[in-house]
This record gives sequence, C-alpha cells and structure tokens, in this order.
Amino acid sequence: MMVFAGQGDFRRSLALLWRTPGAAAPRTGPGPRPGLTVDGIVDAGIAVADASGISAVSMREVGRRVGRTGMALYTYVPSKDELVDLMYDRSLAELPTDYDLGAGWRSALAAWMHDYWAFCLRHPWTLQVSQARPVLGPNENTMLETVLRILFTTGLSAGVLRRVVGTLINYIRGAAQTVVDSRQAAAATGVTDEDWWSARSAAFTEIVPDFAERFPMVVRLSAESEAGAPADPDQPYLEREATEAFDAGLAVLLDGVEATVRQHGLPGAPVAEGA
Repeated sequence: MMVFAGQGDFRRSLALLWRTPGAAAPRTGPGPRPGLTVDGIVDAGIAVADASGISAVSMREVGRRVGRTGMALYTYVPSKDELVDLMYDRSLAELPTDYDLGAGWRSALAAWMHDYWAFCLRHPWTLQVSQARPVLGPNENTMLETVLRILFTTGLSAGVLRRVVGTLINYIRGAAQTVVDSRQAAAATGVTDEDWWSARSAAFTEIVPDFAERFPMVVRLSAESEAGAPADPDQPYLEREATEAFDAGLAVLLDGVEATVRQHGLPGAPVAEGA
C-alpha cells in the first residue's frame, strides 16, 4: 500500500505541519473534551503504524488509542490524509541533525546513512510513503538540510548534489525495504528464511541436476560467499544478507561520490580519508 503526501487539504496540512499559530487548536464547536492534542493524535497514529503498518491507520483506530471516538479527532486533524503527513514528518524528528565533519565528509555521510537506515527499520511504514511528492514539513526539510550540510563541504555543484542525495535516499530506502519484506514474509507465512531456503535447495538439486554446469558463476558466488566470515545464528538469513549488502553498497556509493568530488569538486575542497 503506497501513500502519497498532500492528498488532503494542503493548506490545513501545511499549517499543522509548521504549527502556524492557531492551526493546532481544536476547531470551535461542541464535542472536544480537554486533554486531546494534535501531537498526541499523531503519536498515537505512529504507534498504530509501527505495530500494524500504514494500512491499519484509521481515524477510528487512532481514536481508540487515545480513548476517544474517531469523530472526536476531526476537530484537531481534518482527515487521515493530513494525519499521515503529520505522522511521517513527526517521525523524522528522531533523526540526528549534527554530524562531526572533523574526520571529513565521508565519515559523516556514512554515519548519516546508517542512521537513516536504522530509522527506516524502526518505522517500516515510512517506506510506504511515496517520495514522489514530499510532505514539505519541517522535519523532512531538516533531514535534507542535515545531509546537504555534509555534502556541500565536498564542493560539488547544487545540480550534482541534488542527484547524489536522491541516489542515496533511494538506496537506503530500497535496502531497508528488503529487510522489511523478509520480516513480513516470515510473519505472514510462518516459515523462516532458513527453512524456506533449506526446503527448496534440496528439491532444486534434484529437479535441476545440471544447474552448476549451466550457471557456474552463480554457483561460484554462492560457494565463495558461504566460505566467508561465520554468520550470526541469531539473525535471519535474508536480513543478514541484506545488512551485509547495505554496508557493501554504502562503500561503493561513497567511493562513487568521492570519485565525483575528485573530478568535479571545487579546488581546495577536502578529500575524504575513508569511512
């Protein structure tokens, strides 16, 4: 289920996001009892989404979380559309905003990428909020400001940095989605990654006995990968693979950014010493 930002009353949504004076106050009229706030409603929505996914978020369910009816929420938040915008932006406030550039931009950028990766895994429902249209909230802009503060030290032009930031965010979200899908598959089917692969490996060898001859590079990759460092038995197979792939891909991306800096950065811009 993909959700697109800004589907409700965009003026009301922006006013709530940016806490325009009076925007967070309940609308006048009978009904609302003291004690309910926009922040409380948004926090309840995040709790629902963290526990059950974005599809479980409804005004009725969020109202139940705060001990009210769904109708009672409408005096604070116009609809679920605006609520999702608020939830997404508020959750981003968890991200750190200050990174030490003393060791260079590469180390700081690697730390930012790891923090955003961890955030996506804590709040997997945020991956269902499309990046095609931004929420335009303060915390979303703070996240962008933070990574740009790191990257502008490279001396790269704004045009190049726009594409670099987009690539990094897409990479992090895509890598996190693989872990989320693995977790959801095990929960939905009741079969662990290890059991799924074990059952298919035995049958596959029997049904396709000439696989090694037909696909020698695939077999080589698998054999040499398994001969590496010992695996953590407490971490599911696909989750472990995705985590290792994330770290490997991060290094490749940073190498690419560094090569771009060397080629297109401004004279005198600092060169990374390594992550």
